[in-house]
Amino acid sequence: MQPAKIVKLPIPPTEVRGEDAINLPNILTVLRIFMVPVYVILFLEPTVTRSIAAASVFGLAALTDLLDGYLARRRGQVTKIGRLLDPIADKFLVISGLILLVQFQRIEAWLAIAFIVRDVAITGIRAMAASKGLIIAAGQFGKYKVVLQIVGIIFLTLQGALLIPFIDFSVFGTGLLYGGLFFSLISAAQYLWEFWQALVNKKLYE
Repeated sequence: MQPAKIVKLPIPPTEVRGEDAINLPNILTVLRIFMVPVYVILFLEPTVTRSIAAASVFGLAALTDLLDGYLARRRGQVTKIGRLLDPIADKFLVISGLILLVQFQRIEAWLAIAFIVRDVAITGIRAMAASKGLIIAAGQFGKYKVVLQIVGIIFLTLQGALLIPFIDFSVFGTGLLYGGLFFSLISAAQYLWEFWQALVNKKLYE
């Protein structure tokens, strides 16, 4: 099992400041935030056309998540504001999708609550570590969780809007979210273990 890694700051040399924070990766991140209400408005009335449009917006927003990180690293445009906004944008997107799926009774409320509580807890742990000069890098299982969440939400958004032989959008989408929950719990345990090890070794006070 590959653990989440704790690495020490300072900020990488690629990080830029000031007016350089206005760059393409950060613009894509902000765009993703603005796409969240578009998805919500479309999906609030889940007709066939609006559901397909909502799923398309959600998928496009998820693609910007991949693109902004890639561009930031490739172009040396990693910024403090980007590091702050990127996880916020991701959580806005996923949490909005989960809440709407609960509203339309496509998933159980406890499943959405489990994801939300986990993310809030881990965000708090990472913030505590960062305040002591450490950053807990995302592990591989956390990345699996995000992918399964996104694809699962897209399938459940399309439930009843598309008919594809041998594919039950409800069963498939819910199954993906259960898989995402499995990896979510594993990655959460990794974060907690790494944070505890840092406390025991007094790394937070160096």
